[in-house]
Amino acid sequence: MPVAMDRAELTTDQVLKRDIPWETYMSTKLISSTCLQLLKRYDHKPEAQRGPLLDEDGPSYVRVFLDILRSISKEETVEYVLALIDEMLAANPKRAALFYDKSLSGEDIYDPFLRLLWKGNWFVQEKSCKILTQLISARPKLQNGMVPNGEASNSKSKLTSIHDVLKGLVDWLCSQLRSPTHPNCSIPTATHCLATLLKETYVRTLFVQADGVKLLIPLISPASTQQSIQLLYETCLCIWLLSFYDAAVDYLSTTRVMPRLVEVVKGSTKEKVVRVVVMSFRNLLAKGAFAAQMIDLGLPHIVQNLKAQAWSDEDLLDALNQLEVGLKENLKRLSSFDKYKQQVLLGHLDWSPMHKDPNFWRENITNFEENDFQILRVLMTVIDTSTDTTALAVACYDLSQFLQYHPSGRLVVADLKAKDRVMKLMNHDNAEVRKNSLLCVQRLFLGAKYASFLQA
Repeated sequence: MPVAMDRAELTTDQVLKRDIPWETYMSTKLISSTCLQLLKRYDHKPEAQRGPLLDEDGPSYVRVFLDILRSISKEETVEYVLALIDEMLAANPKRAALFYDKSLSGEDIYDPFLRLLWKGNWFVQEKSCKILTQLISARPKLQNGMVPNGEASNSKSKLTSIHDVLKGLVDWLCSQLRSPTHPNCSIPTATHCLATLLKETYVRTLFVQADGVKLLIPLISPASTQQSIQLLYETCLCIWLLSFYDAAVDYLSTTRVMPRLVEVVKGSTKEKVVRVVVMSFRNLLAKGAFAAQMIDLGLPHIVQNLKAQAWSDEDLLDALNQLEVGLKENLKRLSSFDKYKQQVLLGHLDWSPMHKDPNFWRENITNFEENDFQILRVLMTVIDTSTDTTALAVACYDLSQFLQYHPSGRLVVADLKAKDRVMKLMNHDNAEVRKNSLLCVQRLFLGAKYASFLQA
């Protein structure tokens, strides 16, 4: 939802300089006389005066703010009250607990902010998102069947449940990552809030269900400015938090998250960024195919370089040591075919030594039969769809090697209808692709008996 940029560039200080006609609102019965008295004591007063008022009667001020957001829709007033709440929480984040006071147990503390997320201008959206995130983080844990905003878990009450508010907030955050309302602020704001909210298991579930994981991957890239370093740190913090959740890890394994994280850790000197990336590596090391990927991307050597630097953070040093040990153990376990399989499945085909090593093909040719010749089928997909000339050339070469070393190679490859698919590449612009597709077609026609006379 695009917003007018003049309103999007509002600052809290500008908004708080406004004089809101509270008396007029009282005379038109939009606010009560009690509400007016509280506002007169609080409005335009320094923190030194507001602090004692909130200590003495904080929940009453919270009720006033919520009542105004519910009953008054004038944009300037809504912005003003949101700025008041934001300022109150910024001065002392523990004040978020005021919203959960027993005297407010019948109040729907989430609904005003949840509603404004989708309806307001950017200033309103950003403040509502920030306030909701703080309220959610501060809520007391479930006790005696009561959910924190006073609604019993078996109640028919119309109060917004914590599940509804979390779903609404996660949906809005994902929408900002997909189609930012504000060109410069939407993505940093959404990532900042997610870095807090993803500490909750239920939010991780919602985020994966909303297909949010893929929206973070493009944000993982080396950063130089202070603002971009903070965004990178919070994005990597989100990845680390997601690395504790199996469904998120399964999704991450289908993305290019690992090469991106490796690029970041190679180029970053910011300790907090390196720490959170290394801790993500440590979590992912034991999951799925990540260990093989890390080894393939040269992480053992990078870890040694990182260990040689003078870091002061104990958590980072511990994580580096654990990662080094884990990578060494995996390196011992990982056979050459495992490494090859990772290369193919991830689409990272290049001329690593195993492709042209006759021993590799002789020793591993029967492994190609796994999962109904899965590796061959993936090579065919590379041949059909890849735009990377090295990957195309290597895929054709590997197929020709399979034809040479497998006793039923021609029959298997013929079943895959490979001939026409490879022949298309014989007219490719790239000479290396042409050469290797020709080799593959020759072996397909001649068979293993004569194929050994053909040289790549």
